[in-house]
Parts: sequence; structure tokens; C-alpha cells
Amino acid sequence: MPIVTLPDGSQREFADAVSVAEVAASIGAGLAKAALAGKVDDCLVDTSFVIAEDATLAIITDKDTQGLEIIRHSCAHLLAQAVKRLFPSAQVTIGPVIDNGFYYDFAFERSFTPEDLVAIEAEMAKIVKEDYSVSRQEMPRDDAIAFFRDRGEEYKAKIIEDIPEGDVLSLYQQGDFIDLCRGPHIPSTGRLKAFKLTKVAGAYWRGDANNEMLQRIYGTAWPDKKALKAYLDRIEEAEKRDHRLLAKRLDLYHIQPEAPGEIFWHPKGWRLVNLIREYLRRVQEDAGYEEINTPLLVDEILWQQSGHKAKFDEEMFSVTSENHTYAIKPMSCPCHIQVFKDSLHSYRDLPIRYAEFGHCHRSEPSGTLHGLMRVRGFVQDDGHIFCSEDQIQEEVLAFIDQLHQVYQAFGFTGLTYKLSTRPEKRVGSDDVWDKAEKALAAALDARDLDWQLQPGEGAFYGPKVEFAMLDCLEREWQCGTIQVDFSMPERLGAHYIAETGEKRVPVMLHRAILGSFERFIGILIEQHAGKFPLWLAPIQVAVMTIASRHDEYAQNLTKIMKNSKIRAISDLRNEKIGFKIRGHTLQYIPYQVIIGDKELENGTVSVRTLAGEDLGSLTPEALMAILEAEVTNKKERHRISVWSGSKQPKGGGIDN
Repeated sequence: MPIVTLPDGSQREFADAVSVAEVAASIGAGLAKAALAGKVDDCLVDTSFVIAEDATLAIITDKDTQGLEIIRHSCAHLLAQAVKRLFPSAQVTIGPVIDNGFYYDFAFERSFTPEDLVAIEAEMAKIVKEDYSVSRQEMPRDDAIAFFRDRGEEYKAKIIEDIPEGDVLSLYQQGDFIDLCRGPHIPSTGRLKAFKLTKVAGAYWRGDANNEMLQRIYGTAWPDKKALKAYLDRIEEAEKRDHRLLAKRLDLYHIQPEAPGEIFWHPKGWRLVNLIREYLRRVQEDAGYEEINTPLLVDEILWQQSGHKAKFDEEMFSVTSENHTYAIKPMSCPCHIQVFKDSLHSYRDLPIRYAEFGHCHRSEPSGTLHGLMRVRGFVQDDGHIFCSEDQIQEEVLAFIDQLHQVYQAFGFTGLTYKLSTRPEKRVGSDDVWDKAEKALAAALDARDLDWQLQPGEGAFYGPKVEFAMLDCLEREWQCGTIQVDFSMPERLGAHYIAETGEKRVPVMLHRAILGSFERFIGILIEQHAGKFPLWLAPIQVAVMTIASRHDEYAQNLTKIMKNSKIRAISDLRNEKIGFKIRGHTLQYIPYQVIIGDKELENGTVSVRTLAGEDLGSLTPEALMAILEAEVTNKKERHRISVWSGSKQPKGGGIDN
């Protein structure tokens, strides 16, 4: 007589062993219809799973995150079944869940076409309509190898051969299709309501470039058609905001084959880089950081001592000169320790905060390079804080407040927090890791932040907090981080003189707000769709003339603006004013100033905004006041620590 305890604490007693589906039905017909799976004693199972002993049970529906993952995993099987129906000679390999969807890799003698995807999706819909029951069965490893080999599924047999002998495997069947899978899955194919195949791409078998190329079909799946449409609308909007297309149109940068993963910044793009750098420099100065600069080439001995060589050797570029091998700096941590070591420090000097806009290089695989988002050469807002153990929490709290104000200044108002703890391969004792992890957790709790734990995801030298921005399309971008490091300063011989007069190793906090400038700018372009706020716009004002007799007035006005640090240009081309307006609108210049006979006579200007608002006729002084006030309001107010003395609301929003 099993007793089933539900999430609300209530209990149900059954005379005999009972399935998850039967428990759901005993609660109500609505829940029975909605049930996709169950969580029995924290283990996900199918609705057909039988509970024979006392247990806790949560019914999983499409309202749960795990329910959505089950839908997507089941859609991968649905895709594979449809492909096998239409193309029987295709071999199936693997089909996992990914962010927002799923994929399945196939071995097939020809490339799948867009027309094939349409046919496959239609066949998937047909299978859903046929509403096959999905059943689980177990099979010994060796029997499973023979089973799939007999069906001509060589890749699936190879996957099973890597599983230890003697293991019993689970297989899932729907209609005439059967696949190796851990599960759980939906009760029947009719439960899959909203899906869409999105693209096909190449993928090497087992991710190894030395293996054969397979074809990967991607798809997305959601609980209902409304959610699917919302996602597809976001994807369409994301394509419009693609930073690579916008940057080309706005003439910000380019990349060419002779320097893969390296950016050729154009004047407007480099101006944007420097605007961000100048803003961040002021924020860091206000927070007590001292800016330094360290070498690009450093003897590999230093990287061996720090531990980076053993961990990141394949990602590091190196050069040899005069029988010495030098690493091209992949990060700045060991170099900042050298600056700290060069002077004798007392406990009274701590904390010491260094910041650097460090130019770094990493040997990223060519296939992963992607515009500004994934590069080989990048500038990082690297910073390191040398402090004592009792200063850790205060410094982490100050950094969190600093990060909040910067992200809000750039227009990001959502944030998630993740604490990553010790990985399997690491340096330092467990006692040291305990201290570091507790310090970070305490700082997050002190701000009442709703944070997630990521076990085993820390850096090899210490735990870290990752800060991920949510953009306007609800995409998550992890840029900021702060990491506690008790190990590297000791490995590299850093110390300070404690109050007792003895030498003591400082704690080192690694921190970055933007991470890679390049990647952050790519995110920023997409966040604003290329329409930067006034304080960030590479060109803030375009002054346009209707006829050549207005040129001198326009040039004088532009000069006055530039002297007042307003980024203005004069457009004196012999073109119609409508042509000029359209051109500068497509360049997303925030303000357009038009000068004609009336403006020349009255000593005024006609002003319109990028949004199409007509500000009418203004004096140059009035226009300057508007521009200066907007820059001040959008930028300077963020120099105040927004959360100082207040608690961050749970849920991660960073609205003021």
C-alpha cells in the first residue's frame, strides 16, 4: 500500500502499486490530461512508471521547465521518425535538447534541402495526428548493439559499443520507430503541439574534424502555438538586429581572411570603442581602481608557474625569439601579480585595485569565429583586487553595485546570477575552496539576490559569480564575472606585510564587467538595433544644408558643437535635402539639423530626431542645451551607485 506524498505535503494512499498517470488521474482529469512525466523521489520518470513503495511525487506538465525539456527531447525523436519514414536509408546518430529547441544528426548520401525540411515537418505533423503511444523497454547492451546493427543503424551501434559491458539500456518506441534513450518521454506523440524545423547544418561525427561529416537538422518546440509564434517572432527580430549586418551598414568594422578572428575597426567603430573605454575608465576611477598596462608577450615560464600553461596551452599563441618561448597574453592575471610584487605592501595598503584594458589573444577554432561575438584578438576590461580575507565580501558587494550601474547605463535592465563552485581539476586545498565559495555566497545573499548554483563550473583556481545580462529579446549574455583566488598569488610569490609583521599571501579577486569589448559591442549593437543612445552614438548630429549659400553657417555651427565635445558632421553635398535626410536616418544619427534660407536669416536651425520628432526652429544655444542635457541624463546619473544601501529585488531585475 504505497503512500504518495505530493509537493503541497498532502498524501494519497493506494491499495496496490500505482503508475504516475494513475496518481495524476486520482487528483483530477485536468492534471491527468496535462501530465507529461513525473518526478519520483527527485528522479524524472515516464507517466507509465509504477510506484510500488512510499515515495514523493511531483507531476510534470508543460508549465514546468523540465516538462518543456521533455517536449523538446520527444520532438527530436519525432524528427528522427519522420526522416526515417521519408528517407529510409538515412542513419540516425544523436538528438539532444539545446537552448530553445533540439537537433538530430543524420548520415545521408545527399544534402537535405529546404524542400526536404518542409516535407519532414509535414511528416512530423502527420505522426502527431496519428498519436502513437510512446513506450519504454529495456535491453542488454550486447543485444542492443545487435538490434541496431540488424536495422542498419551503424552509428547507433557504435554509440552503444562505448557503453560498459553488462549495462542494461532503455529504448523508446513510437509506432515503427525505436531509439536508444535515457528518457523520460511524453506519453504519446499527440502531446507535441507546437514545433518548427529551423535549419540544417554540417556536423562532424562525435565533434571530431577527422571524422565524417553528418547533417544536423535543428528545430524548436514549445508548449503551444502562441509560445512558438512568440519565439519565431523573436528570431526574426534577432536576424534584423544581427550585429554583423548592422555594423557593415553603419561602417563600424570589418574582418578579412588574412587576419581571422581579428577586428579592423573603422573610424566610427573605434570611436564607439573609445567612448565605452572612457566611460568605464571614469567608473573604475570612482571605485578606487588604478589603471595599469602590462606586456603583450611574456615568457612562457610565467604561464607555467601560474598554471595557465597546463590548463590553456592549446588556446595560447606563442612565438620564439633568442631561444625563449613567449606566450601572447591570453589574460592579464599573472601580469597584474607582477605589478603588485614589484613594491612592498603593508596590510594598510589593502585593498589594492588594478584595472587594465588588456589586449589578449586566444587560439579559437576557426569554425567557432562569429563576427564580434567570438574572436581571437580582443580587449578585456581586466581588473584584479588584492585584499585580505576579511575584505572579500565588502569588495564583492562593491563590485556588484558597480556592475549594476554600468549595465543600466548601457540599457540592460535584467540580470541573472550564477555561483560556480569547484571543478574536478583545480589547484588549492578544499579548505581554501570552502572559504572562497562561502565568501561569494555571503555577498550574493547580502544583496538579497536570487542566484543559481552551478556545481563544478568554477575556474581551476577559484569559484566565481557569473553575471548574465538579459537583452530586449530575452537572450542571456554572460559578460561580467568576479572570481576569488587564494592560489595564484601564492604560486607566483605575492605577499604583503601583515599587522603582526609577518608575510602573508593576499587574496586575489579577478573581475570583469564587460569581458571582451568586442563581444560586448556586438551585444550592444543588437540590443539597440544599431540605434545607440545619444551618449554612445559615434556621430550625434548631422548638420545638413539645402543650398551652398548655407555652407558657412553649417560649418561654423559644426565647429562650435565639436568644441563642446558634441560629435557633429556637416553634410554640404550638392544633393536634395530629402536624400540627405534619408541617408542620415539609415545611419541612425540621433539628431538631424537642417539649415535653409529662413534659418540663415533668423540665426536658427530646424531640428528633427531619429524617431521622426520635429523639434521645430531652435537657436543653436537651445539645441546645445538639449544635447548636453540628454547626454548628462543618460550617462552621468549612472555614476551614482544605484543600489548603495538598498537591496536588489529577487528575480534579477535591475530597474532603478
